Amino acid sequence: MSGIGGAPGAGPSGCGGEHVPGPSGSGTVVLELGPGTGALVLHAPAELDGAEIEISMSGSTSRVHSMVRPRHVGGGTQYAAVYPGLPPGDYTIWRHDCTPVATVHVTGGTVTAAAWPGQ
Repeated sequence: MSGIGGAPGAGPSGCGGEHVPGPSGSGTVVLELGPGTGALVLHAPAELDGAEIEISMSGSTSRVHSMVRPRHVGGGTQYAAVYPGLPPGDYTIWRHDCTPVATVHVTGGTVTAAAWPGQ
């Protein structure tokens, strides 16, 4: 996976070919939530626009990634990566393939908001 600092639009292998969606408007992200399913919104600085940030559940070697994208809300622009459909638990946020930067707890039935370190 490309992790932080990967080229915008580069696929997980860094070879490209993955469609890069445009900015999201207010109300354009639909999340399914329930007792066994939560979501994470990771707010990030503008300089991470287009970067793929990976997260992994504690105790797992499997990771999921999401691209930081501009989100047009309330008359301004925020940058965030959205991780839908997460089982409840603790997650590590990764800067690169082997550099953890934060841990966040996701609760079922809710959207957890977190900020990139230094944000």
